[in-house]
Amino acid sequence: MLDRFARASIKLGVTPPATQVGRLSSTSGMVLRVSGVQGTIGSRYLLKAGCSRVPADLVAFTDGQASLLPIAYVGGLRQGGEVELVQEQASVLVGQGLLGRVVDCQCHPIDDLGVIGVEGPARLVSAPISPLKRGVIDEPLDVGVRAINGLMTIGKGQRVGLFAGTGVGKSVLLSMMAKNTAADIVVIGLIGERGREVKEFVERTLSPEARKRSVIVAAPADEPPLARLQAAQTCTAIAEWFRDRGHNVLMIMDSLTRFAQAQREVALSLGEPPASKGYPPSVFSMIPQLVERAGKMGAGGSITAIYTVLTENDDPNDPVADAARGVLDGHILLSREMAAQGVYPAIDVPNSLSRVMPDVTAPNYLDQAVTIRRLYADYINNRDLIQVGAYKHGTDANVDLSIAAHPELIEFIRQRPDEPVSVSESQERISQLSQKYRLRQ
Repeated sequence: MLDRFARASIKLGVTPPATQVGRLSSTSGMVLRVSGVQGTIGSRYLLKAGCSRVPADLVAFTDGQASLLPIAYVGGLRQGGEVELVQEQASVLVGQGLLGRVVDCQCHPIDDLGVIGVEGPARLVSAPISPLKRGVIDEPLDVGVRAINGLMTIGKGQRVGLFAGTGVGKSVLLSMMAKNTAADIVVIGLIGERGREVKEFVERTLSPEARKRSVIVAAPADEPPLARLQAAQTCTAIAEWFRDRGHNVLMIMDSLTRFAQAQREVALSLGEPPASKGYPPSVFSMIPQLVERAGKMGAGGSITAIYTVLTENDDPNDPVADAARGVLDGHILLSREMAAQGVYPAIDVPNSLSRVMPDVTAPNYLDQAVTIRRLYADYINNRDLIQVGAYKHGTDANVDLSIAAHPELIEFIRQRPDEPVSVSESQERISQLSQKYRLRQ
């Protein structure tokens, strides 16, 4: 009755847990009440459901019974059915064989390409890392996007939020970074997306070359909430495994909002009271726990993480967005107005920021980038006056410069998806523009 993990663990020399069988006594919504088990929080069980086995994790104890949440469809369960312990702590089997594959939250392949070669187990929730063991972020990471490389340079080991509403080119921008990055490995988590979008991202958006060095973890919107929650943890566990072997990993998680919504469903089903706009307090503790697992480890590998955050009604101050902004090392905002004007990627330059850019770029270049940001901001701040003809040329020399520079700044931001631009090329163009348009102090 052992699951795939337990069978593979035996082959890898890992001792499986002692047999422990309980009985399903009742259900309440998504929660399964089980009697006769003595597991710990985070233990994984298999429930008999007809001829199939349904995995479920122990998440709480209530009135002497264990509360389990399933990570798969539960049709076929019946009262009194057997519940067997298979893992003391939920883990997934990982290895180099994951490259080029699409897997679910349990690292089971869903791409019909056969069995995945694994090398060992990785815990879904790893132990916290000491802050003093983290490496200093001092090298830029090329993501192939000119505006990001030039004006909000990302460092190896940085955690960045991509804040966007719907329909502003978020998925295309993510695919550009996945295809064009200089990172060794790309781990992509598609959390709570429509099933159609998962297939399109895998087959159309990613190039064959990019897919060879990528691992895709998919948990579509129709998956149980615990499956969506654990897909984000699986994605991070895979990235950690490659990082610990010296690789520079780019982890793209789409989206952190869906992760938070999955935890909200789990917490509410267990009786936790809502706190802010329907989100229980546990949501705001799990976000930093997930995000802090990314980063740079000493002189070894690194995980550079891009987390998308969906802003409801383009409101950047919703609870999840606000919580994410406080724990991330930078934020990139996508502008609906720029998207409407046909400027892609629709990056809102004045309101986007990389907090580690001063540490990964030369001081003289940082001044040049600030000059370009000021030019762009001056134009945006006076755009209404300029467009209606109310601004008189000569009123402000810097605004005059911003008007002259604006067409070139827009062309700098605009980039085709199949046009990778390196960090050096991006910075060289910024240097040229800053020399051409010198601001007055």
